[in-house]
Amino acid sequence: MPPPAAADVEAGAPQAKPRKERDPFFDNAKFLAILLVVVGHSLANLLNVPLAKGLYIFIYMFHMPLFIVITGYFSRNWTFAGGKARKLITNVGVPYVVFEFAYSIYDWLAGRNELEISLLNPYYLTWFLCALFLWRLSTPVWQQIRWPLAVAVLFSLLSYMSDLGGTFDIHRVIGLLPFYVLGLTLRPEHFELLKRPAARIAGFAVLAGGLGVAYLAMNRMTRSWIYWKNTHEQLGVDNLTGSAMRLGMFACAIVLVAAFLSVVPRKRHWFSKLGATTLYAYLLHGFVTRLLNFTGWWGADWMHTTPGVLAVMAGAVVVGTFLCSKPVVRCMSWALEPKLRWVFTPLRRPNTGR
Repeated sequence: MPPPAAADVEAGAPQAKPRKERDPFFDNAKFLAILLVVVGHSLANLLNVPLAKGLYIFIYMFHMPLFIVITGYFSRNWTFAGGKARKLITNVGVPYVVFEFAYSIYDWLAGRNELEISLLNPYYLTWFLCALFLWRLSTPVWQQIRWPLAVAVLFSLLSYMSDLGGTFDIHRVIGLLPFYVLGLTLRPEHFELLKRPAARIAGFAVLAGGLGVAYLAMNRMTRSWIYWKNTHEQLGVDNLTGSAMRLGMFACAIVLVAAFLSVVPRKRHWFSKLGATTLYAYLLHGFVTRLLNFTGWWGADWMHTTPGVLAVMAGAVVVGTFLCSKPVVRCMSWALEPKLRWVFTPLRRPNTGR
């Protein structure tokens, strides 16, 4: 942050507060989480291999809830004041529009028969931006409710009892809402509990147990459950069974999120700074995975083996890391963090009148 002007100092004008240093714990968590996302999307094309299928189920049980909880935690002070609404537009709304067009055109150029672009029906990875935009807008409401998490869970369960259509991928928006609201309700002391040595030991044990359960369940459950987008009727269960299953998935996801956070490194490492740019990896890695799909690479026999799965996972880690790097950020910041000051009027306060 540049120093204040000399005239301001001499006049006794208040100096701007220095920017608060980023907590490496959360940056480390976000970086490791985005690697799970990239790896998970890579494994999606290799599910005929037991190793890939088990890992895929395990990762999908908690990787997006993890991101959403952290997002909710850092949205605790979100309001419509101080230009935050403008940042929501430029850093979430604009990237949603850009990548909705980009992925649709990309698929069309790769051989799809029709060019389909609909901002009301999120395509591929863009659903998260749409959901984040709506969650952020609802933040002041949840901050006023006495039992926000219970209300969010109730809305989530009700949303799967009827078909709400595909607009804004609404089943995911409402279905995953409790994780965002959970993040809103968390405080720094809650994360301090996860940083204790005993919590780390328990975290490794829970993650190992969760992976084992995923392998036991991978051929005994409908995989559609982990996508959070299908109604109970579409999944072939009644509302009571479906609601019980959803509550179980909420509990499992929260336990796995806590376990994952308990094993995240606390100190600053070479990859910590990459945690600030995970949205780049999230939105850009889809072009790589789709390219491999369009070119038929996922059909290569060597990939559908245990060594092949391990090689694909290693490649996904490299790609995810690279997409968080400075060169990529410099090249793509126009799309993910655009400077659109010319679009907005000067900040205005409400006219109270007399």
